[in-house]
Amino acid sequence: MTEPLDIQVKVDNFYLGAQSEPAENRFVFAYTITIENHSEQQVKLLKRYWLITDANGKQAEVYGDGVVGEQPELAPGSSYSYTSGAVLETPVGTMQGHYEMISSSNQTFNAAIPVFRLAMPNILN
Repeated sequence: MTEPLDIQVKVDNFYLGAQSEPAENRFVFAYTITIENHSEQQVKLLKRYWLITDANGKQAEVYGDGVVGEQPELAPGSSYSYTSGAVLETPVGTMQGHYEMISSSNQTFNAAIPVFRLAMPNILN
């Protein structure tokens, strides 16, 4: 793998209280990812890797092809968004990872997903 092209990953996340059961240590979160292609080449997302860590330090790794059943292709200057979710055993945790991508010149690279916090509202006040 070589240096990544200019791909930016933005995250927005929220707590799903109606699907969570705090008394059962089940905290459900949704997140929307927007992948922006700021390079001059078309890129395709091949695989994903997530490292999910709860407040107890328990970690789960998730590998897989594509995202939400798709392997989107992004033209220069375009973006792609999707929404997915995670279930934690604690009201706070983090997620981070990367997307394995390939450019139109057959360059494979990882686009970093910056670490972001999942937190039940008001838990950190």
